[in-house]
Amino acid sequence: MNKGLTPSLFKIASVLWVIWGLVHFLAGVMTIAQATPQAVMGIADAVNPETLDVFYPEAAGALINQHGFNLLWIGLVTAIGGLFIWKQNRNAVLVTALIGGLTDVGYFIFMDMGGYVNFAPGTVMTIISASAIITSFIAIFKNNEIRSTL
Repeated sequence: MNKGLTPSLFKIASVLWVIWGLVHFLAGVMTIAQATPQAVMGIADAVNPETLDVFYPEAAGALINQHGFNLLWIGLVTAIGGLFIWKQNRNAVLVTALIGGLTDVGYFIFMDMGGYVNFAPGTVMTIISASAIITSFIAIFKNNEIRSTL
C-alpha cells in the first residue's frame, strides 16, 4: 500500500459504516412501529413466523421497543461516525468501531449462532461492520507508518 491508498481506505470504511448505520436506524424505526409479534418476526427472520405470532405481555413489547430504540440510536451514531471517518478522524474510527462492532458481536453470538436469523440482511451487516473495522484500522496503521517516515 502506498500513501495515496490510505484516504481511499478511510472512504471505503466510511461508506460501509454509513450503510450499516442507516440499515440499523431503519430497523429500529420498523421495530418500534410494528406490533410486537411482527417486530419479533422481523428480528428473528429464520424462525417459523407461526411460532412467533403469539400473545406477548406488555412488558415483552416494551423490551422489544427498547431494543428498537437501541437499534435506532446505534444506527444514527454509527452513520454520523461514518461521516467523520470520511474526514479521516481517528477518534470516530474508534467510537464507531466500538458501537457498531460490539453491537454486531452480540448479534452474532445470540442471533447468528442461535440460528434465528437469515444470512441477509443480518449476517451481511455483520460482515459489513467487520470489513469497516478492518479497513479503517488498516488505514490508521498505514497513516501512522507514513507519518513516522516523514
